[in-house]
This record gives sequence, C-alpha cells and structure tokens, in this order.
Amino acid sequence: MAIANLKDIYIDQLQDIYSANTQSAKVTRELADAAHAAGLRHALKAGVEGIEDGRNALQRIITAHGASPSGEFCKGMEGLVKEARSHALEEEISDKDARDAMIITQYQRMAHYGIAGYGCLLAFAKRLGLDDDAKTLEECLRATAHGDKTMSELAEGSINQAAA
Repeated sequence: MAIANLKDIYIDQLQDIYSANTQSAKVTRELADAAHAAGLRHALKAGVEGIEDGRNALQRIITAHGASPSGEFCKGMEGLVKEARSHALEEEISDKDARDAMIITQYQRMAHYGIAGYGCLLAFAKRLGLDDDAKTLEECLRATAHGDKTMSELAEGSINQAAA
C-alpha cells in the first residue's frame, strides 16, 4: 500500500500492531508456561487474554476501514519475540526466581512496544475524527499499560528480591 496521508499511516500502523499482538500472544503463552511464581503465571495468562482482546478490537477496526488485518508484518515485535525466547526461555538460567525476573523483563519490552503503538494510533484516530476507534484504542492502551504496571508490581514486590 502506498502511503499518501495520515489515514494511510493509520491503517498501516493498525496492521502493524495487529501483527505485533499476534506474535506477542504466542510467546507470552510460552513465558507463562515457563514462569515459576504462581502470581506471575496468572498475570501472564491474563496478559495473553488482554493481548487477544486487543487483537480482536484491532481486527474490527481494520476491517471496518476496508483493509485486511494481515496486511503488515511487524518486524519490531519479531525481534522482541526472538529476544524473549532467547533470554527467558532458551537461556540456561539455573535459578527459577532469576528466570521469572528475566521473563518480566522480556514481557515488559513487548508491552512497551504495544504502549507506543497504541498511543500513536490513538493520536491518529483523534486527529482523523474517528471517535469510536479512539475510544477502543484508548481501552487497548489502558489495558496494555495496566499489564505493564502489574509486571512492575510483581517484580518490585517479590520476584526481584527472590532473584537477588
């Protein structure tokens, strides 16, 4: 697709975050399976549900604009997913608590990518006067930021201390 204006950028970036969510949901499931702490496993499973909810919302928005959700492949998330697998799943980490700390690190990197993407999309939707889209994207942004905050609370509450 040739990009000629803000609407084109908006559609392109909706597709990019849709792809990012598709990729991050899969590795987040893997991170949940590898997590030792019950609270972390639970939070990661909730994270998968939130990512899937966002993905479904994006699909609705994209198709309402006459585009295909699979129109873009997110190379940025591809790299973050590779990092998550390499550092949190494949790396030889002998301590279960240290692995949990690494899992949080990798999850938060992916979450921050999503926060940036949703923030940009929200700004674009507002500028384009797409009020319904903006409301949905604001909910997605809020949910992603909440997941990030939950991970920080887990890390600061007990996981980092146990890993130390």
